[in-house]
Formats: sequence, C-alpha cells, structure tokens
Amino acid sequence: MTRQFQPGQRAWLPSVLLFLVASLLTLTAQSAVAQSLPDFTGLVEENSAAVVNISTVSEPDPRSQQSPFSDRELEQMPEFFQRFFGGPQSPYGGPSQPRRSMGSGFIVSEDGYVLTNNHVVEGADKVMVRLNDRRELQAEVIGTDPRSDMAVLKIEDEEPLPVVKIGDSSGLKPGQWVFAIGSPFGFDYTVTSGIISALGRALPSENYVPFIQTDVAINPGNSGGPLFNMDGEVIGINSQIYTRSGGFMGVSFAIPIDDAMNVFRQIRDQGSVARGWLGVLIQEVNRDLAESFGLSRPRGALIAEVMPDSPAQQAGLEAGDIVLSYEGESIERSSDLPPMVGRTPVGDEAELTILRQGERQTIDVEIGRLPKEEGADDTRGEPSGSAGGPLGMQVEPLPDQLASRLDIPGGVLVTGVGRGPAFQAGIRRNDVITELNRQPVTSLEEFRDVVENLPDDRAVSVRIIREGRATYLVMRP
Repeated sequence: MTRQFQPGQRAWLPSVLLFLVASLLTLTAQSAVAQSLPDFTGLVEENSAAVVNISTVSEPDPRSQQSPFSDRELEQMPEFFQRFFGGPQSPYGGPSQPRRSMGSGFIVSEDGYVLTNNHVVEGADKVMVRLNDRRELQAEVIGTDPRSDMAVLKIEDEEPLPVVKIGDSSGLKPGQWVFAIGSPFGFDYTVTSGIISALGRALPSENYVPFIQTDVAINPGNSGGPLFNMDGEVIGINSQIYTRSGGFMGVSFAIPIDDAMNVFRQIRDQGSVARGWLGVLIQEVNRDLAESFGLSRPRGALIAEVMPDSPAQQAGLEAGDIVLSYEGESIERSSDLPPMVGRTPVGDEAELTILRQGERQTIDVEIGRLPKEEGADDTRGEPSGSAGGPLGMQVEPLPDQLASRLDIPGGVLVTGVGRGPAFQAGIRRNDVITELNRQPVTSLEEFRDVVENLPDDRAVSVRIIREGRATYLVMRP
C-alpha cells in the first residue's frame, strides 16, 4: 500500500534546512573574519627584548620644603594648620621624599642609545633602564628636545644589547594595523593594538611635529615606548593622549619615527637640535577667507605677519600671501607648513609657491634657525553695545606712539564694537586694523574710502593686530 503524504506533515523540513545553511554560512564568515585579523604573537616575541622600562628619581629641592612659619608661629595655630605646615605628612615638614616616575623607551643602536619622551626624564637626578631579561642599567641623559618631547639616553653593558628595527613613517596610511609595547601603570611589556586613525595632526603644544593619531590604548607609563607596524618596524614614539578622565579615551598620538630619528641624530652628533625657521605667523584658510582671496576652495597657509629681520622678510614674503606649496609639496592646511620648514636644514634654500593679489608666484627663501618661541595671548570680549558706521564699529586714528611700538606705518584703532558685521567677524575693542578688503589702511581717511567701496555680495578680509600679533579675519558687510 502506497503511503500518502498529507499536507503540512513535513512542512518543518525546509525551515530546518534553511537554519542549517544559515548557521553554516555564519560559521564560515566568522572563520574568515578570524583568519583575516592580525596575529601579533610572533612580532611581540621578536621585538620585546629591545623595549625598555625607564624609572627616574628626582631629589626634592630643600628650599621648597621650608615652612613659611616659624616654630613659635606654628605653636599658636590650630592643630590642623600645625599638621599641614609642620607635621611629618606635611608638604613643608618632616623628611623630604624623592619624586619617582616611570615610562618606556627602546634601544636604537648596539652601542646603547635609547629613545624616550622628554617628559619621562625631565628633572630627573637618576635614570634607570630595565630590560626584559631583568638587567638594570643606569642611563646617562645625552640630550633632550622639549619642543618635540624627545630625550636621548645612553646605556652601557658588557653583554650585547637588543635593537629595534627602524621603519619609515612617510608612507603610512590611515587604517593600517599598528601595535605598541610599553609599561602602562608600571605593568611591564604590555601589548596593545589598533589602527592608524589619522596623520599629520598638529597639537596646541607643538606644531612642528606632525603627530600620528591612533586608537592604540596608551596610558601613563606608555610614554616614550615604540609604535610598531606589521613588519615589526618602529614607525613612531607614543607621546600623548587626548583625555578628559586622565586615562585612555580612544585617541593617542605618536611622534613619527622619521622626525624622531632626525632629532636623535642631531642630539647624538651635535648635542642640540636646530630646526628650520621661516619667520612668519600663519593661520588657516577657511571658506570665507578663500572666497575673499580668490581661491576656488580653502587651502594653503595664510601669512598673517612677517617677522622683522626674518628669512621671510629678506626673501620678500608679505602679509596676505598664501603659501600653496613648499618644495613642490602641496600645503592643504596651515599645519602642514611648520613641519616641512622645521625639517629643512638651516641654510638651505626652499622654493615656495604663493598666491599674491590673485596671482601665483615662486619665491626662494634661505631657511634660518628657529629661535626660542614666545607665547601670545588671544583675548576676546563681548560687544560693548551699539557702535556707529555700516560695519558696527567705531575707529580712531592710530596714535603715533602705538604705531611706533607695533612697528607699522599706520592704521586705525578700534574703540568700540557693537552687534554687527565687525563683531561677527571677531573684531574687538583695541584691535588695530591695517588692511581691509586687501587694501592697506594707514589712516582714518583711507579706512573710510575703503569702507565706502566695500562689495555687498561677498566676504572681505580684515587684517588686525591684537596683543602684538597679526591675524586675518573675514567680515561680511
């Protein structure tokens, strides 16, 4: 007798088969993903020996431990103040304790040169280097470069010293896998990994270093340690993190190894670091500035001020020039220019392509040596109420004494700013205007003439001097 198939009797079979196929595909995909992830075990084994732990000891300054009060005065104080200003746990009393710190580093030569961060050894009276085979060697600080946050140490031992392989940071690309070895929180030879997030980052603390940004976990103690590529080559020195908590938050920065080795060779051979210097103050070209200067898109480095007796002044560069390329290399952001100039040997000639009054020009500059940098304040206030004129500001002739102090032929002094185009552009009281819509302003009459002829269909540039520093702003009348 033939068995008849009833509808719905085996309706579950297709569902089961579909589930099995989907599971198989999922397992296959997971296996493929697992196989595509990098394996760091061999690279870590090959390179850990040349990574070192650095510990420092700084003896306290006895002068800083003296209590500001005499014993008689302390006796007359409440007990709490006596403990604070004179007790054994007080910062002013009892035996002084040395300050200790810890960081990382790596050996770059067989004769014992070690690279680390300057902030790891800054102010240290004693520096010890510990290898992963538990050798501990006292290090000599050969030299430091606070500007790049680098330090060069020297150790010596009868036994051979392991050395890292130095890579090339010029060809790095965002998305590449990298890993770090260091001593976060004192945990020696900790390995963390991630990818390169961005290149050429300029940080407020240092604009002569084009930092590598990664998402590799970096914490206190990792400073000065190496950043490796997947070939086991050092391509950076872990230096800083961006954090609001004091710990790692997913953004870390490393000094490119090309820049680090340049600093190392100068410290080793000359005892100090010389960087190229152009002698200009630059700023970013935003969309409005690009429009006002006749650029099709934002790019380049806008020269806001040319320093007196600088290489830039001697070469004929002027405020308002936009540097489009340096030695044939395009300048997309203003932060691209300082590292290029800094890497140029002092005394060499560099070719700059600039935009001046809407026309491209080529200027050769003999690069000087970067002097000690001085800071400048940038203060911005609130609008002072209403101010007359179509621009919403009041101006007066520039006093001769102020013009002489600023070393400028003239200008107008802003004495009041209301709510209007001037305030929106960022102009503030006591600013000195020396240029408006690419026209020089040396007197009140010139200022009025330029204002009367301002276009009403586009942004215009305004060059001001504030706290002795020049900068360009954009105003929409």
